[in-house]
Amino acid sequence: MRKQVFIINGQGGVGKDTICNCAAQYFRVRNVSSITPIVEIARFAGWDCQKTLAARRLLSQLKQAFTEFNDLSFTYCLKAYQDFLDSDDEILFLHVREPEEIERLKTAIGSDCRTLLVRRSDLSARHYGNRSDDEVESYPYDLYFDNHPPLDTLPERVRNFFEKL
Repeated sequence: MRKQVFIINGQGGVGKDTICNCAAQYFRVRNVSSITPIVEIARFAGWDCQKTLAARRLLSQLKQAFTEFNDLSFTYCLKAYQDFLDSDDEILFLHVREPEEIERLKTAIGSDCRTLLVRRSDLSARHYGNRSDDEVESYPYDLYFDNHPPLDTLPERVRNFFEKL
């Protein structure tokens, strides 16, 4: 399999990490989130890692502040991409939420990068109160994965999805 980069997105709770974990059963996967450096800052400031609506809003606002300050998350993702190129991994998942950041990262990486939205119909009407979660559908993704039950068939569905690309 040639190296593939997917900017993956979806509202909280749709199973993005589950999809990545299923893919890792069949491919060499690197899974990176643009929010990781922001989470580390929030933890240092006393956040208990509980993803409440208030915490999601805090993380979204912190990410925006650090994007304006020093482009922390974007730089973090580009470094992860360079590390991926130097590895024997086959798939890089970059978790990015904000439409303008998705587009910027996709442009920076180039033609080897595709965008993927993970959806679950039972969660599509959920409102989180922060733009990072609430605006995930406002980007024209290259690919869509509908994560629906039953869970026991998910690994095979994920494998089939990525093998066809």
